[in-house]
Amino acid sequence: MKIDLSVTVTEEILQLMSSMTATGQIPPVVQFGHIGTHFDVMNKKFPLENTERRGILFDVSHVKEREIEASDINLDKITEHDFIMFYTGCLQENKFGTAEYLKTRLELSDTLITDLVNKKVSMIGIDFPGIRKPAEHFRADQYCADNGVFVIENLANLEILLAAAKGQPFLVHTYPVNYEGLTGLPCRVVAEV
Repeated sequence: MKIDLSVTVTEEILQLMSSMTATGQIPPVVQFGHIGTHFDVMNKKFPLENTERRGILFDVSHVKEREIEASDINLDKITEHDFIMFYTGCLQENKFGTAEYLKTRLELSDTLITDLVNKKVSMIGIDFPGIRKPAEHFRADQYCADNGVFVIENLANLEILLAAAKGQPFLVHTYPVNYEGLTGLPCRVVAEV
């Protein structure tokens, strides 16, 4: 069974992002690479080995008003090069690109991010806008990138994957668009259970 984990980019989403660009909230070049499911490039090149990785999905939907901590997941399930995903329900509850979605309080703790980097995972995937809140977004993504970890934001359909995978690992296919010079790369992410 294959499950598309990518946000479907619609005319409505493009208009919403265009209106933010027009008001100066989002520069046009940033908008282009950061619509829908994408990762922030952080001056690194996406290795082709990352196009297929073992995936692990953690259900952290019970975490609401605090950071997601290492104690919220089972770190022993993680092996080197895994694609680790976090299901919070954020994208399921709030439409992508809306003010409610962009203002989410969800974030991974610095300790959890460090633990994932130390486990040498290849990718971290989330169903919300960033692993840290806006003031620390760049720093956290750069730290991950400097350690060979890519952060994929705005994963969709994780609730479907959660039901299908039943806590077991699965195969993840990730294909970023082959653009150069952008700060973010849109990508198609498909889980195979």
